[in-house]
Amino acid sequence: MLKWPNVPDVYGWLRLDARGRWQIRNSQVNQPALEAFINRNYLSDTSGRWFFQNGPQRVFVTLDLTPWVLRLSPDGTLSGHTGTPWAAVDAVWLDDAGHLLVSSPAGLGLIHDADLAAASARLAWRDGAPATLESLLASDAPPPDIGIQLATGWHPIAATEARTLGTRFGFVAEPKPSGLEATQPRP
Repeated sequence: MLKWPNVPDVYGWLRLDARGRWQIRNSQVNQPALEAFINRNYLSDTSGRWFFQNGPQRVFVTLDLTPWVLRLSPDGTLSGHTGTPWAAVDAVWLDDAGHLLVSSPAGLGLIHDADLAAASARLAWRDGAPATLESLLASDAPPPDIGIQLATGWHPIAATEARTLGTRFGFVAEPKPSGLEATQPRP
């Protein structure tokens, strides 16, 4: 979309919390039409900054953790907080803060905390035998043969560090105007 003259970008006004809720100046958006409008126009730029395209203006989003918050359906399918289906899964991660994360061509998503019990019920060893949350968390890093069975298949769970998510997965959690932040390299 062509940018109109004298329409400044907005920073620090819109936030995506770790439960996939939009916050405007720390007040939750509770208007379904506004939520749907933001969801339809949620995009990222080449620097990994996520934004809401509001006509000619970009409203950059502060991310509590990741650009996506994922819901897990009973059949093992995933969808983003915007309702976008996640048809592909590149990898599944457990960070050192205990967040279960999924990477895909769409980016990095956090499994919604309300779906963690369902996700733990889908834990399995590589041979298909059920695994327990205790076996996943028994050591500093997940055992290489423990994974999660999703609709896209069985995916091993690897370890990552919460503090490196933006750098590792190519997104900026607190966008600032270009030139005021170091751009994050895409993986």
